[in-house]
Formats: sequence, C-alpha cells, structure tokens
Amino acid sequence: MEIICNKYFEGERPLYCKRDGLRLKDVVIGPGESSLKEGADIEAEHCEFKGKYPFWECDGFVIKNCIFREGARAALWYTRDCKMYDTLIEAPKMFRRITGAHLENVKFTDAQETFWDCDKVTLKNVEAVNANYIFMHTDNIEVDNFKLQGNYSFQYSKNVVIRNSDLDTKDAFWESENVTVYDSRIQGEFLGWYAKNLKLVRCHIGGSQPLCYCENLILEDCTFEPDADLAFEYSSVEATVKGHVVSVKNPRSGHIKADSIGQVILDENIKAPGNCEIQF
Repeated sequence: MEIICNKYFEGERPLYCKRDGLRLKDVVIGPGESSLKEGADIEAEHCEFKGKYPFWECDGFVIKNCIFREGARAALWYTRDCKMYDTLIEAPKMFRRITGAHLENVKFTDAQETFWDCDKVTLKNVEAVNANYIFMHTDNIEVDNFKLQGNYSFQYSKNVVIRNSDLDTKDAFWESENVTVYDSRIQGEFLGWYAKNLKLVRCHIGGSQPLCYCENLILEDCTFEPDADLAFEYSSVEATVKGHVVSVKNPRSGHIKADSIGQVILDENIKAPGNCEIQF
C-alpha cells in the first residue's frame, strides 16, 4: 500500500493505474486530466480536486472530507463501489455510469446532469442545488433526507425509495417506474407524468397539473398546495387526500377520496374506461 501526504500533483495521469492500495491525505490534484484513472482500493481524505476526470474506471474507493472544485467536472464516471462522506462538490456532471455509490453528508452546489445511467445509489443527508436532470436513467436508488433544487429529476429512473426529503423540482419522475416517496415535500409542476407504479405516502404536493397520464398511481394521506390544480388527468389512481384539492380533471379509473374538492372536471375528452370514483 502506498501512502501520500501533503503533496501536489497536476498534469496528465500523475497517479494512473494505482491498483495495490493508495491512501491520499491533504493532497491537492491541480489542473490536468485523469489523475487517478484505472485505480483501485483508493482512499482520499482532506484532499482537494481541481483537475478533470480524476476518478474514471476506478474500483473500490472512499472519499472523506474532500472538495471537488469546478475544474473537477465529470470527476466520477465508469466506476464501481464508491463511498463519499462529508464532502463539498462544486463541479457539475458528476457520477455517470456508476455501479454502487453511497453518499452521506455531501453538498452539491452545481449538480446539473449528475447521476446519469447509474445503478445502486444511496444518499443520506445530501443537498443538491442547480440540479437539473439529476438521476436521469438511474435505477435502484435509496434516499433519506435529500434536499433538492433542480428540475427534471429522476426521469426514466426505476426502483426508487425516497424518505424525509424536500424536493423543489418540476417535471420530476417522468416515465419513472416503481418509485415510492414517504413523508416528503414535492414542489413543482407536471409531477410524475407517465410514471408507472408511483406511490406517494404522507407527502405534500405543490405545482400545477400533478400526476397525469400515470399508471397504477397510489396516494396515501397526502396533502395538496393551492396551486396543485387539474390533478390526475388520464391516470389510473387510488388516492386518499387530506384537506382540499383545487381541481381534479378526467381521471381514467380507480378511486379518489379527499376532504374537499373545488372542481371536478369530467368532459368529452375523458379516456376509457372513465369510471374513476370520486368522493369528497
């Protein structure tokens, strides 16, 4: 095992293909590319990354108390078994084609186009802002206490469980499959369109035209903001809603029960079977 402390590296591949164990502490990776590419069994602690593509094609690495500056964009692609703790990420386009990523106490300040085409991702106590298109085509996700600001999240993702989170995101969960969200706030228009097997439990929902074109949609004890109008259009749905819903439009089938509904719109454009039971 090689241990490197208090060093500075830059340029092309300065620590390339280190596969017998590498420990970095208080190391700075300056401008350059692919500093740790093709490595394995790597641990980085109190390090700063400024160059592009440091962790590509790596196997088994742990990152603790580190900083990824804007220049370290696209830092973690095509890797396996990553663990990251107490880290600040200022760079976009992180985590692509990753298999096995566990993050705790991580903050992204520019998370656009992050977590694309990944599998087996867990997040705990993570914050991501400017996070447009986060979790595109990513499967098998578990999230707890996630604070998100960014649109088009979780599109085309499968097998997702989210708990205790605050999601400020329009067009979330489009064409997703097997997503369950517990005890969370979801704010943003066009929530969940074309989703299959989307389940929301004790969630607070805001934004216009939520939950349309859904297949096998389930809501349990959810609440709606006043701007969450024209809900459930063309969806098959089983829903219990606490409080008031501004308007429901042309649900396709199932049951909807709410304390009150301001307007129920059932017009000539409703789709078969058009037999949803609505109670309020």
